[in-house]
Amino acid sequence: MNALRRIVKFLFPLVVSLILILVIWYAFLKAFPQVGPRVGKTPGDVWNYLVTGPSADTARQALLADLRITLTDAAIGFGVGMVAALVVAALFVTLPAVEQSFMPVAMLLRSVPLVALTPIIVLVFGRGVVGVTVMAAIVVFFPALVMIMTGLRSASAQAMELVAAYGGSRWTRLRMVAVPAALPSVFAAARISVPGALIGALLGEWLGSGTGLGATLIRAIPTFQYNKLWAAIVLVTVVSVLLYAIVGVIENLVLARFGPEAGKG
Repeated sequence: MNALRRIVKFLFPLVVSLILILVIWYAFLKAFPQVGPRVGKTPGDVWNYLVTGPSADTARQALLADLRITLTDAAIGFGVGMVAALVVAALFVTLPAVEQSFMPVAMLLRSVPLVALTPIIVLVFGRGVVGVTVMAAIVVFFPALVMIMTGLRSASAQAMELVAAYGGSRWTRLRMVAVPAALPSVFAAARISVPGALIGALLGEWLGSGTGLGATLIRAIPTFQYNKLWAAIVLVTVVSVLLYAIVGVIENLVLARFGPEAGKG
């Protein structure tokens, strides 16, 4: 029951947010009538385009095919970025000399806009899956690194000293105390990184591979396919919220099992 309450408490604001998005969508189109019905599509127009319209089946299949490509790109980038953030955070926390040497470089790279790095990434890694994966992973890596490091450092000093007193190495202290203490931070980083991975994949597809929803969004504008444009945006938004919710549900189940204060006592 505790886990169920946690999940309901987590999901309720997301449902409210989706309702607010619909309200803001309608209000925006009403507040800016100059947008016009040709460009500004309502939720009803998107529903008709994807579900009830005469060519809805074809349009839906095309967008879902692009979505599968984007989700694959985002999933690979998310996995690579999160694993890299976990490994680097563990190294930085365990070996302070490594952090002092490389953290300034990481922050310097983080300050460079990804759009500016894209030509170099495409040149080095190509326009295929690898290039898109690198862009998605970069978006995931830096925020996750900072949050996971904060979580690892929140471990109880007394617990760390106790493991050390029994002869535990720094890696044993990391595994037995710091990692459990960092679970809330790891899941928080994952929740934030899921939409980030999608954004990175879309950007990579737009500027690099020319496939997936990223390319679809760009091609729809000069060809005046505004129904397709709005439908793709809605699809990306809904999928982002769903993935965020899935990670959040998993987080609440895990923390209900191990406790949000694991490793801090």
